[in-house]
Amino acid sequence: MSLCLAAGALVVALGHGEITLGWRHSVQKTLWEEVWRETPKGLALVEARIEGSGAGMDPPDGAQLINGFWRWHPDLPALREVVMRRSGATADWRICMDGACKPMGAYLPAEADPVTLKICR
Repeated sequence: MSLCLAAGALVVALGHGEITLGWRHSVQKTLWEEVWRETPKGLALVEARIEGSGAGMDPPDGAQLINGFWRWHPDLPALREVVMRRSGATADWRICMDGACKPMGAYLPAEADPVTLKICR
């Protein structure tokens, strides 16, 4: 099993069990990142982090400022999939694996919307 990005009939295997999704807020231009891991129960959100606050992007109580990011561990159940939208009005999603990051456009065409992160069997 591995993580995949899917858009319609197009499926791209990422070949990793953990990725970081990143994006910039359209107004604040603040970077938000989420670390997603493949587990037997589904996709687990193991960490969320944000560069700053404002425009509805405030870190929750208990978040810690580490290396310029507010970081916390969301207490959420595992998900079957994560759906991402690409409006074209903001910078594309960023996919990071093993410390290397690429825009989602490196994996799927710009017009691919919505894109689903899921576990491929």
